[in-house]
Amino acid sequence: MPLGFVDETSIEVSSGSGGAGCVSFRREKYVPKGGPDGGDGGTGGNVIFQVKTNLKTLSHLSRKRKHHAKNGEGGKGRRMAGKKGEDLIITVPPGTLIRDDDTGDLLHDFSENKDGDSWIFLRGGKGGLGNWHFRSSRKQAPRYAQDGEPGQTVQVVLELNVIADIGFVGFPSVGKSSLLKELTNANPEVAPYPFTTKIPNLGMLRISEKEVVLADIPGIIEGASHGVGLGFEFLKHIARTEALAFMIDLGEENFLDTYDKLLIELEQYQPALLEKKRFIIGTKKDMDESGEAEQALRERFCDYPVIVVSIFTREGMDELKQLFLTMAK
Repeated sequence: MPLGFVDETSIEVSSGSGGAGCVSFRREKYVPKGGPDGGDGGTGGNVIFQVKTNLKTLSHLSRKRKHHAKNGEGGKGRRMAGKKGEDLIITVPPGTLIRDDDTGDLLHDFSENKDGDSWIFLRGGKGGLGNWHFRSSRKQAPRYAQDGEPGQTVQVVLELNVIADIGFVGFPSVGKSSLLKELTNANPEVAPYPFTTKIPNLGMLRISEKEVVLADIPGIIEGASHGVGLGFEFLKHIARTEALAFMIDLGEENFLDTYDKLLIELEQYQPALLEKKRFIIGTKKDMDESGEAEQALRERFCDYPVIVVSIFTREGMDELKQLFLTMAK
């Protein structure tokens, strides 16, 4: 995965330990033998995960593997409690899944959360009681206090769950980035060479007050399911979409073979992908002046919805938008 984008990382998080209770006795000018007045220790800081919608990656967490909330301060004389430890707030992008690193169990899902929503994962240890609490008629000068409770430490895996309604699937330079740029407010890099798209670009298509999230999945190359190129990192994002749009370049000499090659890569990576809704988008319609390529495409895929478009002339774009709405339901 290229630098700057991290969609999975493992970190160790620890809540703060509680501060120790204080052993203290009241000592004033006219009270030379005052009773116990040791205060309680402060509670340790919590570990809190919080959603920030301006974050698009987990890279800020991958650089540091251990994160620790502050410990509570010890109690003081005159029954003064120690200061509570500062909470550790870990910001994550929307769509983040938090799993236990040992068991793989899902601990929390931030897929549906909004900016600022938070979840307290680990609570800090309680502060120990000062000796003031242990006075009695029989023991008027207790010389002991409680230690604070220790914090908790857990190793977790954070996984960025890219959520989209439609995922564009195709070989490099088929026109996925150009189509996303044309349909949505996304601004992916567009250039005629493989792997221009280094990360899944998301865009929002708005039609009649309805929204469809589109994902430009980085181009697949043959062998991607076996880890060739950046295969594994790219293919796993396809598994997180509701429907798949297979994009086929009508300008390619053997364009009818493209679909089968893409299908093989997806099936070898994860057979469950074949259960997703799918449809066909023929690109670069303006290069098919005779219309023979379009006719061949429609005949080959008569069992699936087929839309043929041109970014250059905008042919088929309105029809494609309506199909997106249908497939995203």
